[in-house]
Amino acid sequence: MGPLSGFTIIELAGIGPGPMAGMMLGDMGADVIRVDRARGAPGRPVKREHNVHGRSRRSVGVDLQKKEGQEIVRRLVGQADGLIDPLRPGVTERLNIGPDECLRLNPRLIYCRMTGWGQEGPLAKAAGHDINYIALTGLLSAIGRKGDKPALPLNLVGDYGGGGMLLAFGMVCGLLEAQRSGKGQVVDVAMTDGAALLFGSIAGLHASGYWTDERGTNLLDSGAHFYDVYETRDGKYVSVGSIEPQFYAILLDKLGLAGAELPAQMDRAAWPALKERFTALFKTRTREEWCRIMEGTDVCFAPVLSIGEAAQHPHNLARRSHVNVEGGWQAAPAPRFSRTPPEVQGAAPERGSQTDEVLAQAGYSPREIEALRQSGAAA
Repeated sequence: MGPLSGFTIIELAGIGPGPMAGMMLGDMGADVIRVDRARGAPGRPVKREHNVHGRSRRSVGVDLQKKEGQEIVRRLVGQADGLIDPLRPGVTERLNIGPDECLRLNPRLIYCRMTGWGQEGPLAKAAGHDINYIALTGLLSAIGRKGDKPALPLNLVGDYGGGGMLLAFGMVCGLLEAQRSGKGQVVDVAMTDGAALLFGSIAGLHASGYWTDERGTNLLDSGAHFYDVYETRDGKYVSVGSIEPQFYAILLDKLGLAGAELPAQMDRAAWPALKERFTALFKTRTREEWCRIMEGTDVCFAPVLSIGEAAQHPHNLARRSHVNVEGGWQAAPAPRFSRTPPEVQGAAPERGSQTDEVLAQAGYSPREIEALRQSGAAA
């Protein structure tokens, strides 16, 4: 039903952003076939119904160290539209399933390679994680409160925003172009590149002199009293983002400060004192009381919810932002389409659980499948 129905994507198993991109493509209707290890550690112990990024695909167990296993991937590639390679530069070439070999077999293939540092450059072959990629872009240095060390935005910016989403976007762009040209190509996705793009507007403000290197002193990094989180009387938190003057006026009214003699909103020298005043005011009521006063208004307000609370918020319930997948609640597919709605194609498969099905579809006979099993090339 989804907008990518009819496309087949081969996903070499990885962690983090690779599975996220596979989930996004699978939710949109693509037939995503994950090539899992035939043996070895199964990965993190997350239940199938809670493995959000593992959903919406099939799994085939393959030993890529064996020539027969490599031939399985090559045969699958010959019938596919795209391939996701989340491995280090040079690994797939050593396994005889690199871009040159795969594009020779299937000239229309979109071969998406995703790494932290990219396929070239002095760091290309070095190990790394999200924290390192966003550090190199200058992004990490900008996140945090005044006088404190840089704060870690989980692994959302490098891995998932700069990697997984950029990979899914690159795959779809490649598929669209291939429909016009009839030719495939290699897509080089680097998490450093993606993180730099996400950071572009702030970097632009910095270059223009509107953003300083000192954390916690700028408009969106907790420097402003009207764009921050505040503790409430019951030890919980609320968020306000009243940037625009008309929204700031409503915030002042809700706080009981309408008509008070206050410095101008954008007087940066006054921000610390105003933040102290706001801090004291927000502690006079509970989070629920502030919700009754501000939620749904143009203050630009929301309670800071826990993970468990978020799924039960009335707005998220009304939008059906979470779906039940085999007994577990997961974030619903997004974005939404009016004519070709995306949907979860099933919970995360057990590793190799569709091996026979996928191999038969690729043209292997029952006898050949059994021989692959006996050799350990498939499992």
